Amino acid sequence: MATSLHALCRVSFSALVIVILYVSPAVSTSRGALDHVHKLRNGFRVKLRHIDSGKNLTKWERMQRGIKRGNNRLQRLNAMVSAVSTDSTAVQAPIVAGNGEFLMDLSIGTPPTSYSAILDTGSDLIWTQCKPCTQCYDQSTPIFDPEKSSTFSKLSCSSDLCSALPQSTCNDGCEYLYTYGDYSSTQGVMGRDTFTFDKVSIPKIGFGCGEDNEGDGFSQGAGLIGLGRGPLSLVSQLKERKFSYCLTSIDETQKSLLMMGPIASGNESLGAMKTTPLIRNPSQPSFYYLSLQGITVGSTPLPIKKSTFALEDDGTGGVIIDSGTTITYLEQAAFDALKKEFISQMGLSVKSLSSTGLDLCFSLPSDSTQVEVPKLIFHFDHADLDLPAENYMIVDSSSGVICLAMGSSSGMSIFGNVQQQNMLVVHDLKKETVSFIQTQCHNL
Repeated sequence: MATSLHALCRVSFSALVIVILYVSPAVSTSRGALDHVHKLRNGFRVKLRHIDSGKNLTKWERMQRGIKRGNNRLQRLNAMVSAVSTDSTAVQAPIVAGNGEFLMDLSIGTPPTSYSAILDTGSDLIWTQCKPCTQCYDQSTPIFDPEKSSTFSKLSCSSDLCSALPQSTCNDGCEYLYTYGDYSSTQGVMGRDTFTFDKVSIPKIGFGCGEDNEGDGFSQGAGLIGLGRGPLSLVSQLKERKFSYCLTSIDETQKSLLMMGPIASGNESLGAMKTTPLIRNPSQPSFYYLSLQGITVGSTPLPIKKSTFALEDDGTGGVIIDSGTTITYLEQAAFDALKKEFISQMGLSVKSLSSTGLDLCFSLPSDSTQVEVPKLIFHFDHADLDLPAENYMIVDSSSGVICLAMGSSSGMSIFGNVQQQNMLVVHDLKKETVSFIQTQCHNL
């Protein structure tokens, strides 16, 4: 199908890259604003880095590693939903999400012990490995020893945070077990301590002191920082019911941001944001569900039934926005329609290349250094996102292919971090909205 010029994006091969993340320098706030966790006035910034940074990988290798992790995460998330919808009466350890693509640096305790943690918008629990360890994986920083922190205390079994755990017991304090979709797990005792983000210290943050931590996917960091919608998450405990992130492109010299509190919205000079309401799923209260109403390729709306992205009464289906999944995954029928329309409008030969981990690739023309690709618009409720071409097309010049950075799923759909690159994405838990604005993240 021919596509009008206004519905095309012209893309340089060298510009089409997968996202690798960092974050801009943290900003301290005045000590007076931090006297109590409920009185953070300005919020704060936190450095992030992609889990594959510094590994001497090519852009294509990073992309493939991210897709592999994303496929595992998709299976994990679907396992969570399936476990709830198919057998709500079974007695078993509840499955939660966990893992992600970005690391943040922080410190715990007094005196502070530094470590890196995986940032996860798909789960709530904050945890780190703690002494004494019965089963701990290797980490690059010292394992946290609660006995050496003068501000550490065990969480009581009657506390709200203990009650919010999916599974807990009461012996020597509030003890927890978190089991992930790939059967990884963390187990230990809940505590409170002072967390420091650069120079911003916040007392009495509830977290898991993991003494038995098993499975794949944790070794990049010394624990996990949950940023989900539930009461255990960092954003909920701070009572600063707003956070944002801005994810840069693959250039490792650039940095990305996580911003907490009032500064999360950025400044007015960025322009008008596009805002869409969050949807609640009682069976998965941690996830950030959005209402995706349709997709347009070029100037052609895809023939997708409205029910395709609907959140079902049993908690299945729906669309979540997730920083911890690399590419976007669409329900199979929607992806098939997307794939068909891209094949029609691209005007290039389809190339089967299973090694990419992507479902749709095209052969690059040998006589050109640029290619025109159709525009792609995601129609969220009250927010039409017209994505830059580098947010959905990936080039590998060595293989001579250009690929669509999306995949198919069965049930849940995920709006991944490649599609969010160079956007300020604001999560407002008080208003229950997510807002977007395109920007150059390294300039924030």
